[in-house]
Amino acid sequence: MASQPPRRRRLEVEDIGDIAVVNFVDKKILDEQNIQMIGDDLFRLVDELGRRKVLLNFGNVEFMSSAALGKLITLHRKLQAVQGKLVLCKIAKDILDVFKITKLDKILTIFPDEQAGLQGF
Repeated sequence: MASQPPRRRRLEVEDIGDIAVVNFVDKKILDEQNIQMIGDDLFRLVDELGRRKVLLNFGNVEFMSSAALGKLITLHRKLQAVQGKLVLCKIAKDILDVFKITKLDKILTIFPDEQAGLQGF
């Protein structure tokens, strides 16, 4: 029986106090399967691990498809439903432009760097 290869981690989560700081492993978040796995991992933080404060650090991300934006909105809503908060930081200019065009910058809390993001809670 061949066992499946271990699932490659898409996220690195570090706890700073009561804040889950999430760094993305991939520079490009484009294909549907990756986005699904990232979404599942992010939702698990809230649904199973009970996290209420999530900071997503996009410092490593160069490209992100619009499908990934849907996961961010869902995560934002999940956190809102449990009186939690989602904060984003270090978003590349090209990706930030998409956030502005789609008006996501009005819905989501975005900071230029992680330190400011941590203080945003």
